[in-house]
Amino acid sequence: MIKKISLTAILCSIFYLGFTQSDSTKSNKTFTISGYVDGYYRYDFANAKEQTNNYTSFTNTQNKFALGMASLKLEKTFNKLTSTIDVGFGKRAEEFSYNDNGFMTYIKQAYVSYSITERLKITAGKWGTHVGYELLDAPLNRNYSMSYGFSYGPFFHTGVKAEYALTGKSSIMLGIANPTDFVTTESSSKVLIAQFSTKLFEDKTSIYVNYLGGNTGGDNNFNQIDLVLTNAISSKWAINYDGTIYAANNNKGNWTSNAFYVNFDPTPLFGFTYRTEFFKDKKAISAGAFGTSINSNTLSMNYKIKKITLLPEIRLDKAQKDIYYSNDGKAVNSSMSFNLAAIYKF
Repeated sequence: MIKKISLTAILCSIFYLGFTQSDSTKSNKTFTISGYVDGYYRYDFANAKEQTNNYTSFTNTQNKFALGMASLKLEKTFNKLTSTIDVGFGKRAEEFSYNDNGFMTYIKQAYVSYSITERLKITAGKWGTHVGYELLDAPLNRNYSMSYGFSYGPFFHTGVKAEYALTGKSSIMLGIANPTDFVTTESSSKVLIAQFSTKLFEDKTSIYVNYLGGNTGGDNNFNQIDLVLTNAISSKWAINYDGTIYAANNNKGNWTSNAFYVNFDPTPLFGFTYRTEFFKDKKAISAGAFGTSINSNTLSMNYKIKKITLLPEIRLDKAQKDIYYSNDGKAVNSSMSFNLAAIYKF
């Protein structure tokens, strides 16, 4: 309890300083507010009794309308100092901060950044992970349902990191944080986080090499290496890739995910995204403890009406083992579902 109170007090003090800096500072002072609300309907065609056939994040319902998240982000900048607080309400936020209780559940991000030089920036607090292609916030993804790689990888980090711009197109990040997805913890263990990013081919291709690793107590150590590639082929076509390997306990077991995303946008207001993912967890290392391989295929449409995006999608998951269920309760190796989401962004 003492640790929790202390961390909360520190965060509150940081944000008080950031948001109440003297108004006599006239240069480079900005304040921005942004946010969104999203909701969805999901139907699993098997209509399995007491089972949703869903093993990924944020869409664990069956034949129901549900609120994804109502989100509000505040950012205040005074010269070299930027304070950010990002809160969310709904099942999406609760699953994201699954280790927290009470008000802390609704704090998605809370951090302060200070630019020591034009190239070097230090950030402290809680922020969304750098690992992976997909993100927590629904407006930032082209598919509404999430991949297995996202669902069983890290969600956020609490600690301190330094970002340094090597050139105009390349940068590195190094940091140290609490064990993954913990704002407060009784453990003294820490994890190392790192990223190298660069742009190629007239900035049409971006490369992100991500790392996360450390010890979570005793012999429980892990390393995760993640590679993200984004490639804009033309104004209408883009191909993206996210590949990750998570090795636990001195590589005695690992799970891997390889996901490919193909975007096609006939117009600026209308587009399709096809995601295919190959998830392998033969030794049941992930939090899902699958002990099998899964191929997931998702086709989503994005249709924009001013500030609203309608996002219908159909998804087929197929595993080597019978991990899903039919209507009569029989174990089967595949599941098909439909999502219809609406996202309002401001």
